This record gives sequence, structure tokens and C-alpha cells, in this order.
Amino acid sequence: MALDREAIGGWVTKLQGIADRFAEVEKRVSDPDVAADQEQFTAFMVEHRRLKPMADKAKELVEALSNWDEASEWASSDDPDMKALGASELPGLTAFLEKGVEEAKWMLLPHDAADDRNAILEVRAGTGGDEAALFAGDLVRMYLKHAESRGWKHTWVGMSEGTVGGFKEAVIRLEGEGVFGWLKFERGVHRVQRVPATESQGRVHTSAATVAVLPVAREVDVALNLNDVRKDTFRASGAGGQHVNKTESAVRLTHVPTGTVVECQDGRSQHQNYERALEVLRSRLYDAAREAAEAERAADRKSQVSTGDRSAKIRTYNFPQGRVTDHRIGLTLHALPAILGGELEAVIEALHVADRAERLKNL
Repeated sequence: MALDREAIGGWVTKLQGIADRFAEVEKRVSDPDVAADQEQFTAFMVEHRRLKPMADKAKELVEALSNWDEASEWASSDDPDMKALGASELPGLTAFLEKGVEEAKWMLLPHDAADDRNAILEVRAGTGGDEAALFAGDLVRMYLKHAESRGWKHTWVGMSEGTVGGFKEAVIRLEGEGVFGWLKFERGVHRVQRVPATESQGRVHTSAATVAVLPVAREVDVALNLNDVRKDTFRASGAGGQHVNKTESAVRLTHVPTGTVVECQDGRSQHQNYERALEVLRSRLYDAAREAAEAERAADRKSQVSTGDRSAKIRTYNFPQGRVTDHRIGLTLHALPAILGGELEAVIEALHVADRAERLKNL
């Protein structure tokens, strides 16, 4: 088996550059000055975890390539024993290098820094009236169970309950390692097909809910002029006790230039609700800017999996057939109860594999 030495060497060189950066990051996380700055230390630790597999792979391939070069020299030797030894070593080393470089290509795909961030999850009932609100409630429970299984923390930002249950709207902050990167392909229109509890003739109805997943934005990400933000306060509704209902602790923020409105009423105080609403507002504005940039990039490549178009129908949950179908990658799983119970790994992993395969073509 012939080896493209030049091409393999080029990929190993790219990996070695990553390994050099990893060595630098490793020094920084051991620096007392960096450790004293929690935000900086956390950022370096996230990068350290991301780069370590690539640094390990670089070390592995550098050694294998050196052994291949040595075996190639032996195979060209005039000494019959050395020639035979080299010839026996080369096939195994060639297969190892080619497999290793294919794995390295996946690792070298451009990394979106937002993938490491926490996320704002927004679920809204769409077409279908009360049944859509009930379905939105099913989705919220699904994501919260999934978050719990991954050890993430969640904080309610705001909610509007449906008249017969579920949610007209639910906004939740999810905190954990790589939350946005893991969930980003969940955004879009989710559709349910089932017989509603209120249906007397047993007919299957179709309803929908929209899911948005936003990376949590920092102050430095968005040039937000607070003079452009109108703040209104009002009494919170729903659960929360007498304190919530007797004081104007709920906050509504309106970003006048874009008309973006954020409400928060689940915090213990007006100040806490204001801070949470401001974070969501920044995140929505940051996400809008990211969507615009993604739309420009998408003009050059049509990806099978998209995080941009929230109006696209991405998934159907069919109760009569017990199946879940993701329309973007043509994946159908007959495991509806498990998926609605929070077991989303098979669906989400398949979406990530499809996305990486598409981007690999353009690497």
C-alpha cells in the first residue's frame, strides 16, 4: 500500500501546530496569575480540554511517521535482512498513519468558540392551539430531563403557561460544559402528530412548537447601548407566592432599534429579573448577528444540517407510529417514549456527524 508521504506530512505538521499551542496553554493554566483570574482560568481550561486529544494525536502520528520513514529506508537497503524488515513494517505503519490522519481531519475542523458557551433555550407553542402548548410542555420536559442526565444546571428566565397545561412560551438558561455546541441543531420547528386528549373522534392532529437555542452572550460580544433599551416593570403572574404577586418584580426590556422584547419574572427580585432579561437580550442580539454571518457563509456551501433557519421544519414526533424523524438527515428512530424522556444522544450525535462530514468536504 503506497503512502502519500507529502500529504500525510502536511496533516501531521498542522497537528503539530495545535500541539505547540496546547503546550503553551498547559503552561498558562499552571500560572498563579492566571489561576487568580477565574474567568481567564476557565477559558484556558476549556481550550486545554479541547486541544489535548489533538496534541495526543500529534505525538502519536509524529512517532509513526518517523518510524515509517525509517522503515522506508530499510526497505530500500541493499541488505536483504533490512530490506525484508522494512517491507514487513511498512504496511502496518501505512494503515496506521492513514487511519490516524482521517481521525485528525475531524479534529482539525474549524472550532466555533460559541460551542463552549452556556445556552438560552426558548420553546414556543406554534400552530395547534391548546395542543401546541401541551406539546411545547413535552419538549420543555424532554430538554430538562436531557440536561439533568448531562449534569447541567437550569434556571428559569420566564414562562407563559397554556390554558390547559403546557407552555405558550418557556425561556430557560442552561449551564454546563459545551451546552450550546451540543444543542445548537435543536433549533427550528418541531412537529407532533397525535390524537389530542380533547379529540372525541380519535383523529390524529398535527401541531407544532418552535425551539431556539442561543449562545449566552457576554457584554463584550454586543455593543448594547442601554439608552436604546426601554425597561417596564409589572406584577408577575402564576406560581411564586404572595411576594411575587404583590410587587412589580417582573421586568420587560424592549430594544427599541430592533423591537426585540424580553420578559423575565421568575427571579426573586426586580434586580435579578433585570439582569437575567438583559443577558437574554444580549444573547438574542448576538445570535441575530451570528445568523447573518452564517447566512453569508451558507451562500457558498449548502449544509445538510443548519442552525440558522428557525422556520424550517426539522423534526416530527409521530405518536401513532411511536417514531421520531429528523428531516434534515433522514433519520427515523422508533423510540419516541425514550426520546421524549430525554434520551436525545442518538439524534444529536447523528446530527453532529452529518455536520462534520459536510464541513470535512470543505476543509
